[in-house]
Amino acid sequence: MSVDAPGEDPLVFDLGTGLRYFGRNQPHDGSFRGTCLLTHLHWDHTQGLPFFVPILRNGAKLDIYGPTQEDGATVRTAMSRFMAPPHFPVELDKLPGAINFFDVGDHDFFVGGFAVRSRLIPHVGNTLGFRVEWNGLSIAYLSDHQQPYDGSFGATDGAMDLVRGADLVIHDAQYTPEEFEMKSTWGHCTVDYAVWLAATAGAKRLALFHHDPTRHDDDVDALLCAARESGREQGVEVFAASEGLTVELSN
Repeated sequence: MSVDAPGEDPLVFDLGTGLRYFGRNQPHDGSFRGTCLLTHLHWDHTQGLPFFVPILRNGAKLDIYGPTQEDGATVRTAMSRFMAPPHFPVELDKLPGAINFFDVGDHDFFVGGFAVRSRLIPHVGNTLGFRVEWNGLSIAYLSDHQQPYDGSFGATDGAMDLVRGADLVIHDAQYTPEEFEMKSTWGHCTVDYAVWLAATAGAKRLALFHHDPTRHDDDVDALLCAARESGREQGVEVFAASEGLTVELSN
């Protein structure tokens, strides 16, 4: 997941396996400059880093903003734990490019011309959601977001702070209500919850994200059909995120 804006270095959300494909279209000559907003350190959000070719070149630079861990470990320390033998043959510090880590929680900061807001949100382990604003446009990214365990609709102040009035919300939408009953403590939410949150916060568009890995395309389409109707009734446009999708925002 990446954000492209005129005059700005690339900004990516998380470091999953899609980072490898993103890297194909970035400089491989050591001139790469970019930033990652890292929500949390589960494998599906970090495993792409050692396969990101641009950072495998001397002179390249990647800044990573992510959450301090529950045991107090920094992002760098936590990343170094899994990117090392025997889990991986190359240690983090042996990558040729420069990787700079910044520990954030409930913070507001700038990355170039991007105004970034990070807020801790419920998941499993310390997890961030992000809001990025640029030239009057806003994107909220909550990839993994725990719905209240009882299946009700409610959100923390931090989550609402990210989503309120956003032009685009990219949000966890892993479960149906029936699936959530069986996995209510697994750190995710229902499609209905994502629609409710976006609508309640006055967002304009919602991208359903983090589809359950057991879903086929037809399954996602069926969930999307119902979510679109619900979104229409609540005043928010709903679509499903998919590999290779480009969404343009304008004032």
